[in-house]
Amino acid sequence: MNRDFENQTVIVTGGSRGIGRAVVECFAQRGARVFFTYHQNADAAAQVSTGCGAEAIACPQTDGAAIEATVEQVVKTTGRLDVLVNNAGITSDNFLMLMPHEDWQRVLDTNLNGACRWCKAASRPMLSARRGSIINIASISGLVGVMGQTNYAASKGALLAFTRALAAELGGRNIRVNAVVPGFIETDMSARVPRQIKQRNIERILPKRFGQPAEVASVVAFLASDAASYIFGQTIIVDGGLTATAG
Repeated sequence: MNRDFENQTVIVTGGSRGIGRAVVECFAQRGARVFFTYHQNADAAAQVSTGCGAEAIACPQTDGAAIEATVEQVVKTTGRLDVLVNNAGITSDNFLMLMPHEDWQRVLDTNLNGACRWCKAASRPMLSARRGSIINIASISGLVGVMGQTNYAASKGALLAFTRALAAELGGRNIRVNAVVPGFIETDMSARVPRQIKQRNIERILPKRFGQPAEVASVVAFLASDAASYIFGQTIIVDGGLTATAG
């Protein structure tokens, strides 16, 4: 395994399972000192820490003060912050006419506002160092219409626009902000998708299978690496060709 992130510090939000866990493990295997957040599943977080040596931190997406304190502590501990991966997110699916406003607010506050809080906190040490990489994990729900996901789609679509605008703000200081858009990936979240919807989409995916979390993690690591030093404000879609064949 290439150790190209040796001596670098990485924060991954929502790193206890699924894509987040794969991202944590990928950076750890490539030599980074990795800190990851979790909200409730302490047992899963402990398993990740034991498995790859990454450091788990309980930090909710909706607590701006806790996020700022977490970033400050990481920088105080390691002296730097090289990469932030905004992965944490939730769903609360329902048709809009049946959706409680609280569910709309909760998804937007976690997925979009949470990412904004982390970017604001992480940009301070990155601006001082005049370097850094931020990768926001969005979703194909932010690109194509998915029934029952107006709140989730709004949060992820807005995250893509946020990524482009933040890249314009920070790019002059050599801080690269990009987004990764996973399609259907084998995670706990996708396991809740009804079987008929899974089958309908697998027929449109070119390799005829759902992706693996590690396949997304490798793209995230590429965007954070020196190999992507000229990539700013871009959206990389990792969906097995699903959106390419839509329509």
